Amino acid sequence: QVQLVEFGGGLVQAGGSLRLSCTASGRSLSNYAMGWFGQAPGKGREFVSRVDWDGSSPSYADSVKGRFTASRDFGMNTASLQMDSLISGDAAIYFCVAGPPATGRSTDVLDYEYWGKGAKVTVSS
Repeated sequence: QVQLVEFGGGLVQAGGSLRLSCTASGRSLSNYAMGWFGQAPGKGREFVSRVDWDGSSPSYADSVKGRFTASRDFGMNTASLQMDSLISGDAAIYFCVAGPPATGRSTDVLDYEYWGKGAKVTVSS
């Protein structure tokens, strides 16, 4: 049984920064891509970012490019999302996800096998 747990959500002022972390337990996800989806109030879950199993080839939603940085600590089975220059539109619950090698660079929620319970990010103006 794989569990993903997110850390680091909270309240931040617009223009500020926040770092989300995710720790996987249960079994090794060494060959899994890991990433993040966000769900704003009243909306569905949307792709934010993902990185390959070794932390390479990060990809991002257009709305966060240049502001968010995804990383992965392969040896520690963890992933992080550094969020800078936050805007009100970034407010959401952020879910850590993990997908098998076949996931590739998918941005589809259905392609990610494991999900955390989410961390809430609130951005005040």
